[in-house]
Formats: sequence, C-alpha cells, structure tokens
Amino acid sequence: MMDNRQLLLRGLPKIDELLLDEQLVFFMESTPRSVVVDAAREIIDELRREILSGEREDTPEKDELIAEICDRITGKKKRNLRTLINATGVVLHTNLGRSNLCRAAVESVTAVADSYSNLEYDLKKGARGLRHDHVEKIIAKITGAEAAMVVNNNAAATMLCLSAMAFGKEVITSRGELVEIGGSFRIPEIMEQSGAHLKEVGTTNKTRPSDYRNAYDPEKTGALMKVHTSNYRILGFTQEVTLKEMVDLGKEMNLPVIYDMGSGLMADLTRYGVDEPTVLDAVNDGADVVLFSGDKLLGGPQGGILIGKKEYIDRMKKHPLARAFRVDKMTLAAMEATFFEYLDMENAKKTIPVLQMITVSGEELQNKADRLIEAIKVRTDAFTLGSEPCKDQVGGGSAPTVRLNGIAVSIASDTVPAERLERLFRRAETPVIVRVAHDKVLLSVRTIKEEEIETAASAVLFAAAQAGVN
Repeated sequence: MMDNRQLLLRGLPKIDELLLDEQLVFFMESTPRSVVVDAAREIIDELRREILSGEREDTPEKDELIAEICDRITGKKKRNLRTLINATGVVLHTNLGRSNLCRAAVESVTAVADSYSNLEYDLKKGARGLRHDHVEKIIAKITGAEAAMVVNNNAAATMLCLSAMAFGKEVITSRGELVEIGGSFRIPEIMEQSGAHLKEVGTTNKTRPSDYRNAYDPEKTGALMKVHTSNYRILGFTQEVTLKEMVDLGKEMNLPVIYDMGSGLMADLTRYGVDEPTVLDAVNDGADVVLFSGDKLLGGPQGGILIGKKEYIDRMKKHPLARAFRVDKMTLAAMEATFFEYLDMENAKKTIPVLQMITVSGEELQNKADRLIEAIKVRTDAFTLGSEPCKDQVGGGSAPTVRLNGIAVSIASDTVPAERLERLFRRAETPVIVRVAHDKVLLSVRTIKEEEIETAASAVLFAAAQAGVN
C-alpha cells in the first residue's frame, strides 16, 4: 500500500507542465528561459525534500505554486550589486562603495560607456595614442606636479612606484608608518612583492632624521619613503620626521623621496574639523613622487594616482606592471571630470558629494531631518519619530579621530525591537543601512541625498508593514 509521502510526490507537477502556465510564458518574454526553468525546478525540489523529511503533509495549489515560482524569478532577476541608501553618517563607507561620483563624472562615464572613444587614439595625429594622456594634463594643472598617471588603486600605485624606482634596493621607512591599508594588505608585504627591500628605522612612536642618516647605505639604499597614517593616530610621546625634513634628507643623500599620502585630499578642510595634509601641500614640500587614492577624500572613482617628477612618472609608465594595473575608459572619464571640478576649489565643495557631505552646515542637516520626518509621517504613524544630535565620521581610512556634528532621525517602537527594524530596512526595495543605539534606529541625514528622502521614507513604511504595525 502506497504511503502518503509517495502520493504527495506523485502529485507534484512536472516542470514541462508548469512552463505552459500563461504567467510563466509571460515571464519568458523578458527573462531567459533558463532562469524560469531554474526557479521552477528549485521550488519543486524544495517541496520534494520537505515531503521526504516529513515537514510537509500536503502540496500547494497550482496557483500558489506558480506565485512562488514568479517570486523566485523576480528575486533572480535582481542584480547582486545594487544601489542603497547610506544612513550611517559615515561619508566614505568602504563597505558601501566609498565616495559617490559628482554629476559631471557620472555624465562623463555614461558618455563613453555606450560608445567608441579615443581611449588610445590621438585625434590630431590620426595614430595610436596613450590612455595616460587623458588625465595627465588636468591632474598636473590642479596639483602643480610635472607629470601624472592613474592606476587601479593606491596599493597598485605603491607597488608600481617601488618596483620602478627601487627594485632590488632598500627603501628606508619609519617603523611607525608601516600601516595596514585594509583587507589585511600591509605596506611591508606590498613592498616585498614590488622587489624593493624594507629598511625599518625608528620606533613605533618616535623617528628622527638621524635614524634615516644612520640607515643610509650608498650601495644599497634606493629611496626614502614616508607613509601618511591616514587610518590611525599615535598620540602622546611621539616624534615624526616631516615631509619637508624628508625632502632635505633626500637632497643630502641624493635619494628620491616617495610620499604615500593615502586619502588624496585636495581642498583645505581645516575649518570643518578635518586637519589632513593636502596633495598640494605635498607637492609644495618637494616630494619627488606622491601617491594617493581617487575614491577617498578626492571624491572620484577608485584609482591610484601618481604625481611627481617627470623622470620618475615616465619610468613607471614604461614599467611592465603599468599594463597590469591600468584603468579602463570609464575610470579615466570619471577621474578627468572629477579633477575638472577642482578648477574652482570652493565650488568643488558643493559639487563633489564627499566634500559637500563633510562641509554641510548644521542648519541644512536639521532641515533635511525635518523633511525626512514629514515624509515618514505622510506614510505611517506606526513609530515614534524624532531628531537628535549624533556624531558622524569621514570614514574610508581618513581622518580617524574626527567626529562630525550631525543630525539623525530616530525611529522607535514599543512593540518592534530596533534590531528587527534594522533588518527590515535592509530588506526594502531600496535597502537603507542604518545605525542602532539605545533601542532606536538612527538615520543620519548627512549621507542621505536630497533625492533619497522619499525613498527612505518608503522603506520605513515597508518596515512597518512587514512588522505588522502600520
């Protein structure tokens, strides 16, 4: 006699039969057939496992089954890399893609993305050109450097620079500057891979000019290197050799000075509480080569930017690693457009999102918070809403000790824990990434764009509906 499980298994529809349903036929007009088939097969396989394990003692009606398959197809069609709303107050959030591009950069990327371009073609000569040429002049103009090039990130810039300038030689670096740059990548390891040899001097908290002099060997030393510790600070009983002092030492020893400054700040933000060295300062102090990131305080796309004396930059352009580390047309388009914004340094603080978020006034933040609260109230009255002061961060391994005075919209519920609300916000059509503190969800408005206010409010409505409190 056949048991109930066998009857249920026999009652499961065949995949070919399901594919004849008009709803799935409709999906196949705009969705690859393989995606529809995979979704149907997954649902049937899950039902089969549940029946065999005894978890299920019935089978769904056909309409219910088709609805499940349609939901699964919709989920499969969503891209893994999606836009979301950053409500954390961390301007350069590494996990959320760091800096947003300015409008001009977005337009420039779009223009070259769906068309042919003169990426490596010289329109004047009608012959092959160099991709470096598209950004070199504008970067040199803004920074005052003799030459420039762009690679795919600052770690690549560091490796290329060291390999081109000090392969097989010692590079003298302060022990207090041997940073880990994220993802467990460390300066000593990058240096080792480049073919240069690290020569550590000083101690963690103190390094003096004499330490460099004592370590110098005319037969072995290839360069002096200073690394700006942009992602941490050593405070108290400390001493470091300034870049100007390093440049003087380089002249004394006839050695090039490399400055890895990391974040790539172009505009002076001291009056906003961000006391970081600028790229222009580094060039004026006389560093032979300066390396920095494009997607941190510069506010551009991911990239490693190398500027400095032409003899060294030209050497890097010809190095074999230059091809391995080169960037594509979209990165170059975004980088060129970003640097063009810096032709007007003050206006750049308004047009480049990273700078705008850092320099926004308290009054503007409060006004934005009020608009977000009103947008939420129009949709739901399920939560207790308010605005309160908070501390925001620059993030991205930049200005680690700086806390920006911000404003957050607080959302609280007597019946729904804040931790659950946080999870529900992440499940919204456009996910919203928030902070949780003192049994409240906090949405810092510094990192919420004006055009995202309505979408963020809709995510609150979604959370209320999912929690059953709307």
